[in-house]
Amino acid sequence: MSKNKWLAAWLVALLCSPAACAQQSATRIMGLDELFRLADEQSTSIQTYRTGQEAADAALQAAKARRLPDIEATVSISYLGNGRLWERDFTDGTRIDMPHFGNNFAIEARQVVYAGGSIDAGIRLARLEQQAAGLHLQQNRQDIRFLLAGHYLDIYKLDNQLTALHRNLKLTEQLIADMHVRLSEGTALRNDITRYELQREELLLQIARTKDRRSILNYQLATTLHLPAGTIIAPDSTLLACQIDVLTETDWQQMATQSNAALRLAALDAAMASQHVRLEQAERRPQISLMAADHLDGPITIEVPVLNNNFNYWYVGVGVKYSFSSLFKNNRKLRQAQAEARHARQRQLLTQEQTENSVQAGYVDLLTAFTDLRTRQKAVELADQNYAVTSERYRNELALLTDMLDASDTKLSADLELVNARINIVYHYYKLKYLTHTL
Repeated sequence: MSKNKWLAAWLVALLCSPAACAQQSATRIMGLDELFRLADEQSTSIQTYRTGQEAADAALQAAKARRLPDIEATVSISYLGNGRLWERDFTDGTRIDMPHFGNNFAIEARQVVYAGGSIDAGIRLARLEQQAAGLHLQQNRQDIRFLLAGHYLDIYKLDNQLTALHRNLKLTEQLIADMHVRLSEGTALRNDITRYELQREELLLQIARTKDRRSILNYQLATTLHLPAGTIIAPDSTLLACQIDVLTETDWQQMATQSNAALRLAALDAAMASQHVRLEQAERRPQISLMAADHLDGPITIEVPVLNNNFNYWYVGVGVKYSFSSLFKNNRKLRQAQAEARHARQRQLLTQEQTENSVQAGYVDLLTAFTDLRTRQKAVELADQNYAVTSERYRNELALLTDMLDASDTKLSADLELVNARINIVYHYYKLKYLTHTL
């Protein structure tokens, strides 16, 4: 094989290797604001609700169109057969010759001027449904944002956990190497090495599980945002430095009352139920309309012999339509609509209670997260002191390596928990914004 062929084969093997494939994965540092922006633009769920809002807009225009007049035109051409004339006792039948070509043209217009309020109620109902579609879109956007924020912060925690696990693994391997040296010197037992080797395997297992969990969350984020395959999302480390505005519980409750889509949807459901009651009530009222029509018919068959002529006539007038059967058939539907209206008002009160409870619980969780942060800060301070003392004793050969590693592990765990405590504050803050639908 020539030198060029060897070079080409080497390049192909390199490009197809796992390391080269791994390099194709692009790491993208993203903040939550960018995450939310991409979700608004590309989330399939949000796009679905946006299409539902467009359908509600069209439904409102269709409801308004009921105010327009109804105009109908008909044209027909027919073949007329010969007629036959009898006496009343069906005797003495006589054939009547008919002109065989028949035609009919008619145009009619009708404008409803009063429909018992059904048209106005239908328009108001369609407008409420349009508003509800917008609130469903807003609620879905909040759901998607909170879901993405949860995955994003979980990835932040997992990255932090991986850092701690790798540092623990490095310390454990250092300890195993030191124990091998001591074993060769006769100052350590094989069981001591075995114990730390088991610890190393456990750490490797935890690292693998953490990486797998991160891979799942990363895939879900990338799929929701429609990012290119293989994109690795890295959280922005400046997130924990952002200022958290705690506010008061009363402020959060007021924000929920004004912005929570579930509360506003419950109020709209109650209003729509009231419109359904008005629609059923309208069925028990007369319908009044203006009419105008023009007809051109031929031949004239009401005369004998038949007149082979065209006959034109027109009329204008007022029509009144009333369904007497609605007096005994519609009352059941009316009672059903009234019961559903009461049910909707009760659901509105229940939703308000549930929202207030959720906001109160979320606010308490946020305060607890701050308390936890202060505790973790104190733990880090104590762990640093313990590490400094143990390190000094180890340098003076007054402490064992295991003591030094325990102190280092304690410090590492304290640092890890401190970062997680800061992440928890951000999470509970965004949860409160989600509960108030201001995310």
